[in-house]
Amino acid sequence: MLSGALGNMVMNQVQKMQEDIGRIEKELDRERIEVSSGGGMVTVTITGMGDILEIKLDPAVVDPGDVQMLEDLVVTAVREALRKAQEEHDHRLSGVMPTLPPGLNLSRLLGGR
Repeated sequence: MLSGALGNMVMNQVQKMQEDIGRIEKELDRERIEVSSGGGMVTVTITGMGDILEIKLDPAVVDPGDVQMLEDLVVTAVREALRKAQEEHDHRLSGVMPTLPPGLNLSRLLGGR
């Protein structure tokens, strides 16, 4: 466990990192990601945090005789939107997360397990 000035310095850096992560996640929650599949027949809008806000269907894609195609288009659009949100989340957080040498565990330095 760290103590003294080094411990205080590490704790201050961890607190700043937590604040930065919170700020970034609030920003991502306000951002909107829109993805389409089937040539625009299905459009999914999600937040940068991955919450689904809206799914729009072109009436031409709603065919009672081919429900499977519609389901596939929705799944494809949702997966792509979630992938993009995760990619953006990871990219933004990479700037505030420390890169530790192999075998060095931040929680162990802070007195955790």
